[in-house]
Amino acid sequence: MDAQRILQYLRDIAANNNREWFHANKAEYDIVRKDFNDSIAKAIGRITDFDDSIAHIAVKDTVYRFNRDTRFSPDKSPYKRHLGAYICAHGKKALHGGYYIHLEPGNCMLAVGSYWLPTNILTSCRNEIMANIEQWRKIVESRNFVKLFGRPEDVRQGDSEMWPVSPKGFGITHLKSAPAGFPRDYEFIQYLRMKDYCCWRIVPDTFFEGDGWLDEAVRIFKVAKPMMDFVNNVIDDYE
Repeated sequence: MDAQRILQYLRDIAANNNREWFHANKAEYDIVRKDFNDSIAKAIGRITDFDDSIAHIAVKDTVYRFNRDTRFSPDKSPYKRHLGAYICAHGKKALHGGYYIHLEPGNCMLAVGSYWLPTNILTSCRNEIMANIEQWRKIVESRNFVKLFGRPEDVRQGDSEMWPVSPKGFGITHLKSAPAGFPRDYEFIQYLRMKDYCCWRIVPDTFFEGDGWLDEAVRIFKVAKPMMDFVNNVIDDYE
């Protein structure tokens, strides 16, 4: 992947976020979009080696539109300032957890899991964790998992519209106290306070350059997969 070229284009669109500039530079957009999509195709192939549930997924099922939905936003800029792809067995609009790849100047990221789960599914996930707490702890308190993603109590919320600015984290948002209906004195309450069962790593802008990034991305994804599988076993009962 020519990440340097992609990120420069994203800097340019951030500084010139209007339809006139976009159409005048459409040829450059087409080049960087194709490069990104080709790289996602390679990522799908590599992930399939250890997670064959996504083997049927095509690139078009993973990448997001570059146009922003401005209907309910005070920011009327027509285009996004990042490129993202969500590689998920049930498609990018599903609740089922998957693998997310995000290119944005100063905020490149890899993430795994489920984001913005409805309350009823969150409740089921919390019940499942309580019922199988030793299995859950074996996954998310393993040395490799904690080294890559930390613990829920380590998260520092940032000012980002979509993501925290922490370089790594486990669970994007958390309740300040125990969720309704759960014991406040539960020994492992930190896992029930989570509102998102996902984890992420912020990576340097140089991370995606060339094809070597795929090896490190696969290593990160493999460590996170057991956590995602645990939660997906609950989510799939609702989809």
